[in-house]
Formats: sequence, structure tokens, C-alpha cells
Amino acid sequence: MSVDATLYWSGAGLVALWFALFGLALAATRNGTVRPGPATQEFGPEPEPPAVVALLANRWHSFDHAAAATLLDLAARGLVELRQPGDDPGQTTVHRTAKEAERLTPYEQRVLGRVTDQARENGAPIGAIAFRSTERASSWHTAFRKDVLAEARRRGLSRARFGPLLAGALHLAAFAPGVLLALGVIAGGHNIRAAFVVGAVPTIPLNYLLARAIGERATPLGLERAGHWAGVQAWLRAHEDFAQLPPASVTVWDRYLGYGSALGVTTLTTRLLGFDAGDKRRVWSSYGGAWRPVRISYPRLRPAFGASPAQLLRQAGAAAVVAVGLVLFVTLRRPEWAVTTGDVGHSMRRAGLLLSFGWVVIGLLALAVASRFHRWTLFLAFLALMPGNFASGHGWLRDGLAHRGPLLGESIAIGCALLLAAAYLILAALERRTPHTVTGEVLRLEPRANPRLPRYLALDPGTTDRTTAWALPADAPPLPPGSIVRLTVSPNTRVIRSAEPVAA
Repeated sequence: MSVDATLYWSGAGLVALWFALFGLALAATRNGTVRPGPATQEFGPEPEPPAVVALLANRWHSFDHAAAATLLDLAARGLVELRQPGDDPGQTTVHRTAKEAERLTPYEQRVLGRVTDQARENGAPIGAIAFRSTERASSWHTAFRKDVLAEARRRGLSRARFGPLLAGALHLAAFAPGVLLALGVIAGGHNIRAAFVVGAVPTIPLNYLLARAIGERATPLGLERAGHWAGVQAWLRAHEDFAQLPPASVTVWDRYLGYGSALGVTTLTTRLLGFDAGDKRRVWSSYGGAWRPVRISYPRLRPAFGASPAQLLRQAGAAAVVAVGLVLFVTLRRPEWAVTTGDVGHSMRRAGLLLSFGWVVIGLLALAVASRFHRWTLFLAFLALMPGNFASGHGWLRDGLAHRGPLLGESIAIGCALLLAAAYLILAALERRTPHTVTGEVLRLEPRANPRLPRYLALDPGTTDRTTAWALPADAPPLPPGSIVRLTVSPNTRVIRSAEPVAA
């Protein structure tokens, strides 16, 4: 066996060995069994806070409902007040009380700070607690989970699944197969770049798996306390109405409501108290003096949304290419283009292939004019030729090729293309008018799947409960949600031409 082959097989063997060691490490560090205690309403002499209980209830895998449970616990301790003015729990408002916050953990301070920022002096709907951007919600929750985890470790309830020595050894072992494979590439006469690429093939996935596995696991004390809280969970579930209690019922149930949320029992309250990115189609806003929900529409299928005058002219030209190209194709084509006798199955002049080829070429010319070519365009054009390539040269295809004037589908396409070209030209002319000015609060800034496309910016002008998102150019600086801005816009294409901050 050659040297390079020996190195390849050795690298593959090390990969298999690494997976075996990794599986043994996972089996050796798995959580023990939580033995539920008897149903009880007692928290214990020094009960863990609800956020830590949420970690125990989720078997050290997640922190579901920990933020909502913390808010309910702060309300039970008098730092926050939850009011329900009517019969609808969704109308509950949150208020910061005058009670001084003492001896709060970092994550409790984080939740209280979020409530204080939103409620201010007059309170806020509980829906306003949600964040208006995914990035900010993610960073807030990352810091929140880090603080809760530190508290659980401080209490001796949780620990890292892999110790530093084991994690370091597995990390180093994950690089060994890549090194042998890279040496095998060099021994085979290839360059350093190829060796680097081949060596990274096993190293990156192995380290990714290891990073995903490094989480938390229980301590003996953590398993014991998890069993106790399982008993409290059983006691709470014995109350049939407890799951549908509204947030304001914390005044009656005291800290039980917070622990019920942490243990996944109070489903209604937990659903209403969201510290996530919120609903991007319904955002609470206080711009204009009073809190109200604002409905946001995103014009995803609007053809001219976010288009500049140059883009409108290109799209008009593309529509004109379709119309003119189809007219020329209809005028010039002849029945004798198709083969009517002989071996039709192997001819490039079958009626179906001729028709589809003409339509596809016209479409490609239109895409070229509109600057919409991408790497899959030619592949899709090839697939578009397949029906005509495999269809028979007889029947309606042959009759269509001999038909005088445009076919029904071609007539519809020509009419639609002419209308689109006229519409784009009118919009391009309207863009020369004086732009409008609108002032309001930025509700959300939503990215697009293609980073080169304009972003959706939802603005609340303070005069309506419904708004339609504007198009913020991709190269424009982002406008953070919550800021008050004055926009110079084009209403027809909803393009933001300029933006300037305004003092709140």
C-alpha cells in the first residue's frame, strides 16, 4: 500500500475512533434519573428562584419560560404590578411599582430593567415587553441564560457536561484525522491548498458536534431538587383551572403562578408574557401618546416595491422585450420549420422544441435586460426546454406552429407585458415628482432573504392603527427600532430616499 493510501486509511480510522470515544463520553455524562417526589405545595426552606426551576424542569436542556416566570415572581414580590382592566387577559398591563429592588440576581435585574424601559411612568401592555428585532431578542436571551446558568451553578445544581480536560482532549483529537488526511494529500503530490481543504473536511464537523454536546448536566443535589419540584408540579396540575389563570391572578396565587410558569403548568400566562422577538405583523406602539397595537403589512408581491427609477426603466424594457419578441416570433415562424416526415424522434426541428425554444430565448433576453440573471437561470431555461423536447411533433404543437397569429397564451402574455411596460414607465415618470415626508417611530426593520434587496421598515406615524412597510435600500444605514425618524419617501414605490433622526 502506498504512503498516501496508508495516511488516508489511518485518517478514516481515527474518525471512527473519535466517534467511539465521543459516544462513550456522552454515555458517561448523561443525566441521572429524576425521581418525582410526592405532590406537595411546599417550596422548601430556601427555594430556588423560578428561572432556575425552569432549568431543572427542562432536564438541563433549555430555559423555556424562565423569563416569564421571573417577571411573575417579581410581581409576586411587589416590584411589578400586573393589571387586567377587562375580561380579556390580553389587555393586561404591566407597571413598575415604587418598591425598591434589593438583592436581585443579575437576570432578575435584566427582566426588571426591560419592564422599566417599556412601562415608564404610566405602564405598558404586556405585549410591549416583546422585542422588535430578532437580533436584540437573541442577545438579551443569551445574556439572560448565562446569568441563570451562573446562578444554578452557584447553588450546586448544575455543572458542565464535559469537564475541561475531557473537552480539551476531544477537541485536540478532532484535529488528528484532518492532519493525517492533509499529509496524505501532500504525499500524493497535491498542493497545500488541496491539503488544507481535505484536512478541514472531518475537522469542522467533529468540532461542531462537540460544541453542540457541551451543555449542562445535573449534580446529585440538582436531581434531588428536580424531584421535589416535580412534586410541586403534580400538586399544581391537580388544580384544573390553574393552567388558564391570567397574569393578573398573581395577586391571588402569589409566587405559585411564577413557579407554575417555570414548570410549564400556567399555559395561558406564559403565552401572553413573551420576551421573544414578538409578532412582526402586530407591534405595540406608544407613539402619539397612548399604547395601541399597530398592524403591519409587508408588500412582498408588489412588483415595483423598492425599485429605483433605473430599475423601473430596466423592468419596463424587459416587459417590452417580451411583448416585441413574442410578436416577432409569431410573425416570422412558419410551418415548414418543423419536420413532418421521416425520423421525427431524433430531429432538432420538432414543433414542440421549436416553440419552447423561442419562448425560452425571449424570456432569457428579458431577464438580461432586467439584470435578473443568476447562476441558476440557464439551468432553469434548460428544464423549460424539456417538455418541448420530449413532446411529439404532431397534434396541437404542430398545429400551433402552423397557426396564423398568436396563440391564446401568447396573446395573454403580450397584453400583460405591454401593461407592465406601461405601468413601469408611468412609475418611473412619477418618481421625478417631489418626494413626500413622513415622521414616526420605527417599529421593526426586517431583512430580506436576498441581502441585496431593500429591507422592510415599518414606521408608525401615530395617526393610524395600520401601516405598510417602506423599502429601506440595502446600502442605507439601519434605523434601530424605537427611534423617531423623518423619512423622505416615494409613495408609489415606497422607497426611502433619505432618513434623519428626530428628537423624541
